[in-house]
Amino acid sequence: MPVPMGFRAIADDLQQRIKGREYEPGSRLPSYPELAALYSVSISTAQRAISLLVERGVVVTSPGRGLFVADEPPVG
Repeated sequence: MPVPMGFRAIADDLQQRIKGREYEPGSRLPSYPELAALYSVSISTAQRAISLLVERGVVVTSPGRGLFVADEPPVG
């Protein structure tokens, strides 16, 4: 059985998926329960990963609406 990823590894993986345009700027990310199932971790681990991405400015949260990829910064 594979060892579950830690929250930093999950955050790094999601950030790479965002950078690779799997998730476009402004698009909705999976919910905490969906992320937990995707990475085979607890919901609290998924929340810690998202919190790290929020700190990095990669993800924004909208209470009652969900998790979203941050819009790209203006060019120039």
